[in-house]
Amino acid sequence: MTEKTKVKRIPKRGHYDFETIAQILDAAFICQVAFVHEGYPVVIPTIYGRKDQYLYLHGATTSRMLVDLQKGIDLSLNVTLVDGIVLARSGFHHSLNYRSVVVFGKATLVEDPTEKEAALEIISEQIIEGRWAEVRPTKAKELKATTVLKISLEEASAKIRTGGPVDEKEDYDLDIWAGVLPIKKVYGDPIPDENRKKEESLPASVKQLIQKPT
Repeated sequence: MTEKTKVKRIPKRGHYDFETIAQILDAAFICQVAFVHEGYPVVIPTIYGRKDQYLYLHGATTSRMLVDLQKGIDLSLNVTLVDGIVLARSGFHHSLNYRSVVVFGKATLVEDPTEKEAALEIISEQIIEGRWAEVRPTKAKELKATTVLKISLEEASAKIRTGGPVDEKEDYDLDIWAGVLPIKKVYGDPIPDENRKKEESLPASVKQLIQKPT
């Protein structure tokens, strides 16, 4: 824990152990990356993958974000999972149940072709496990057109809220429903590519994903 990662607002919700941070990161695949571009702040949503103590980002070599970040400028990124809407007996005490991670640091350019391709597999597997093995190999020109960065999780913290509403003592006598409305991620029925030339069977990666409870 550092002064930057220390949770200031409701400190008891802060978590600094790597296991908790990793569990939250592994449950998502989109993060919001914040940095300063040409003197003004920017926040960009992007896909990521985690392996051990690193997050990997990727994109076109011309990406404004990736061009800036590989220069070693400071960045911050956030991942948030919303688990429920907390409905209290007053608007003031409404809240959300959530799990979030904030990371501070600098990005490093992944230049080794073997590590670069491995990082792309990590990102792919973060989204849908098993899909990488089902698609054709990456072409050399595709690898060349892609920038991959890695970010250390050395300076990261998690913040978690769980449980029901916390109302004013006198408000518990009011005839107002209060509680938690859970939120869950649900995958719909797969939609085949309309440009397909033949009927392909549904791949294992998709089958396991739509059958897995979230």
